[in-house]
Amino acid sequence: MARYKYLIVGNSAGGIGAVEAIREGDSQGSLALVSDEPYPAYSRPAISEFLMGERDFDDRMYFRAPDFYDRHKVERYLGARVTQLDLEGREVVLENGDRLGWERLLLATGGVPITPRMDGLELNGVHRFTTIDHARNIDAALKQGARRVVVVGGGLIGCSLTSALIQRGGVEVVMVELLDRALAAVMDATASAMVEARLRELEVRVVTGHSVAGILPASSDPSRVGAVTLSSGEEIPCDLVGVAVGVAPRLELVRETPIEVNRGIVVDRYMETTVPGVFACGDVAEAYDFIYDSHRVVAIWPNAYIGGRIAGLNMAGGHHEYDGCTAMNSFSYFDIALASAGLFDPGAEDSVQTDTVNENGVYKKVVLREGRLVGFLLQGDIDQAGVLFRLMRDRVPVVDFQDRLLEDGFGLVSLPRPLRDAWLGDGGMGYEGSLAGGLAAK
Repeated sequence: MARYKYLIVGNSAGGIGAVEAIREGDSQGSLALVSDEPYPAYSRPAISEFLMGERDFDDRMYFRAPDFYDRHKVERYLGARVTQLDLEGREVVLENGDRLGWERLLLATGGVPITPRMDGLELNGVHRFTTIDHARNIDAALKQGARRVVVVGGGLIGCSLTSALIQRGGVEVVMVELLDRALAAVMDATASAMVEARLRELEVRVVTGHSVAGILPASSDPSRVGAVTLSSGEEIPCDLVGVAVGVAPRLELVRETPIEVNRGIVVDRYMETTVPGVFACGDVAEAYDFIYDSHRVVAIWPNAYIGGRIAGLNMAGGHHEYDGCTAMNSFSYFDIALASAGLFDPGAEDSVQTDTVNENGVYKKVVLREGRLVGFLLQGDIDQAGVLFRLMRDRVPVVDFQDRLLEDGFGLVSLPRPLRDAWLGDGGMGYEGSLAGGLAAK
């Protein structure tokens, strides 16, 4: 049995962030990483571009260069699924029966696709859309002639899949969303209506307020998809179904263990679980949210990477506190750019400033509470996202300049001189630049 000082389960943003941080604090300690996917770390948000044909996996999908693991002295177990976590023996058990021992463990297992209960999920032509293999399977189905697609889910994953299908062309798409509007988790009703209007322009049918009750076999081939039935009773013919409802924390390894679990794995401000020496980060972890002042699952790419770094630094003997995260999302689908963060769709107790949609289709909104920014939504022009997010993260009082927050061109130079000088003194807008890239990726 191999035994390591550090063992990481997971090979996406959180795991990579941890590897880099561990090596900053310990250049020689034995380090291994396990992943059930057989590939080097790749950008999961980019699978939509892969399906569009804009990215080649072996060229532009890697999250880090292929020699990353060798340079960081990482023993790799790729294509190996962990089936059991033995906390008492400080070991994990792989599907093939091998055991890997560890002194310090990071669980960066991410999420699993949520699959609604419906008949017909076993039929050929039903696909998920969270991994590169999922994208390859859909690509193969389209090349084999699939032309009528029902996308189950109108959130970020559903819109990502829909966008890729539109870009490929020659496909009829129907999007079905259980809630009363698309993208409800990342935008308010005004912004959702703008996106749905754009989808209709692109000849995508959007069905809201209904679910897919079942998937029906084709009359010509009972093993394949032929249609879906909605909760309304309507039947929609199709030959491909994309199940894109969302993801849930991947918790099977920690069930029935002493590790505390709520919605996700509970961690402290150092990303350590309730079992000493075991850390967690990313989509599987319930970490500190500085807007809600509580621990929540925030499944976004930048949060996973930063949480992984904090965990890695502390696994290597540091004592670094996680500053916290909050929900933040950005995308550019259907020729619409959007960024939202924090409480962008608040209750009546909050002071809300909005501007109207201008002639260019730009919509902006900021949300204030007790004189501080607690949320924003930008659609059509997201250049201000970095500055607004830092104002929110740093809990800066904005009363003296709140009327300028929504002005065109608001940015670093718009801030009061003392604040601007303080930000420039600690490295300027580097954080915001990296934030924008991270938001666009997720």
